[in-house]
Amino acid sequence: MTETEEIVWQGRFITAKTRGRWEYVSRSRGISAAVILAVHEGAVVLVEQYRVPLGRSCIELPAGLIGDHESGEAPELAAARELEEETGFRAGRMENLGEFYSSPGMVSEAFHLMRAHDLVQVHAGGGVEGENITVHVVPLPELERFVADKRAQGCGMDVKLLMLLGARMLG
Repeated sequence: MTETEEIVWQGRFITAKTRGRWEYVSRSRGISAAVILAVHEGAVVLVEQYRVPLGRSCIELPAGLIGDHESGEAPELAAARELEEETGFRAGRMENLGEFYSSPGMVSEAFHLMRAHDLVQVHAGGGVEGENITVHVVPLPELERFVADKRAQGCGMDVKLLMLLGARMLG
């Protein structure tokens, strides 16, 4: 027998739910996210942004919501828009690498991992008003040092950075 899902609380962007003994959170309105892997001339494009739930800045891959502005939006279009807004890079092509879940024991949110190809920098980035995003273009061989330095400065690290560090961690 399947337990019924109950909404405990719903806000504009998130919904807290229970199903049996499980408590978890989902995005409201069925919205998912696009996370962008953008490598330009041997360097990965990262963003640094203050995150209220952490109470500090976090180093992340650029990302944004799909369908937040327009219902039925394609992940490729959302990813292209968010990459340019946040980082100032325009992609000639977006490749959808699949749907993933960031913390499936606590959050039902899914994200599409998008690979940006044929990048051209068209402006400095920084996001829309109030986002205060700092763009970092980090050469891949310097990524471990960059992460260690930012961690020492008190920055949080998004779990998705593990895909860039993972192979080095195994060796």
